[in-house]
Amino acid sequence: MSSVNEVHARPARAGQLLDLDGRMRFRSVSGTGQLLAASIVLLAACTAPGHASSRPSSVDRQTGSSRGGALVRVLQMNLCDSGLAECYAGGRSVTVAAAQIRALQPDVVTLNEICSADESVLERAMSAANRTTVASAFKPAADRRTNRPFRCVNGQQFGDGVLALVPGAASDYRTSGGIYPIQDPADPEERVWVCIDLANRFSACTTHTASTSTAIALAQCRYFVNSIVPRMHRPGGDEPVILGADLNLPAGDSPGPQACLPQGYQREDDGARQDVVASPGSVVRSRTVIDMRGTTDHPGLLVEVDLPRHVAP
Repeated sequence: MSSVNEVHARPARAGQLLDLDGRMRFRSVSGTGQLLAASIVLLAACTAPGHASSRPSSVDRQTGSSRGGALVRVLQMNLCDSGLAECYAGGRSVTVAAAQIRALQPDVVTLNEICSADESVLERAMSAANRTTVASAFKPAADRRTNRPFRCVNGQQFGDGVLALVPGAASDYRTSGGIYPIQDPADPEERVWVCIDLANRFSACTTHTASTSTAIALAQCRYFVNSIVPRMHRPGGDEPVILGADLNLPAGDSPGPQACLPQGYQREDDGARQDVVASPGSVVRSRTVIDMRGTTDHPGLLVEVDLPRHVAP
C-alpha cells in the first residue's frame, strides 16, 4: 500500500524576489491547438517589500470564453536541481523559476526535481508577488538503498512540491502525499505524489513518475488518477483536481499521457514529458511553453484551467 502523510499547510514567510533582467521567450498555443510564436522582454522593476506587482499585460493568455467558474493559472516546472543529473545548472534554475513566478503570477506552481529549500525560496517569491497566503507541500522521494528520504548533493531532501494561493474563500486547506506501491526495483529513487486540497475549491497535485520504464510510469499515473484522486474528495464533495507533472510519458508516443487518463479528463503538454491535467468538469483554456534559459532540461509549462461553475472563485 502507498504511504500517505497529511499535515496542515503553512503560510509563506514575508520576503522579496530579486528581479532578473533579460529577454524571456515563450510560445503560446490556444485550446484549439493553433501555434503562435512570440518574444517578450520582461523589464525588471524595484518593488517595495510586500507590494504586489500586476500581471504582465504582454503575456498573450489565449483563453476561450469562461463558463462562469474560476480560472486557475498553473505553472509546472521540473528544475533538475538535485546536483546528480547532467542537467544541473548550479541552482540557477531556482532563480529563473522565481523570476517566472513573479512575471506570470500563477495561482498554482507544481515542482519536480527540487531540493527542500528550493520550495521555500519559491514560496516567498509567490507570496511577495501576490500579497496573500501561499500554501505549500513537499514530499521527498524515497531512497530504496537506505529506506530514508532521497537526498540532493547538498544534503537536503530531494523530491516534488506544490504551491497554491489561498484566497479568502478557502476557510481551510490540507496537504497529503505518498509513495507509489508500484516502483522500478532497479531504480534507487522511489517515486511519490503530493497534493494541496483547498477547501470548497480544488486540489492541486504533482508527481514525477518513473524515468526508467514507460510501463511503470504509466502504471504510476493510472494509480494516481484511479486510486489517489477518488480519496481526495471530502464527504459529499466533488471538488476538481488539477495535476501538474513530469509524467515521463512523451507526447505523441505510445503509450502517451492520454493512455493514463479516464474519460472526461483534459490535459495540455509541453510537447515532451510534462503535462497539466484537469479532472472531469474542468476545461483547459490555454497553454504556454516557457523558456527556462537553459538552466534545466525542461521548459516551463503554463496552463489555464476553467473550473466548474459551482467552485468558489
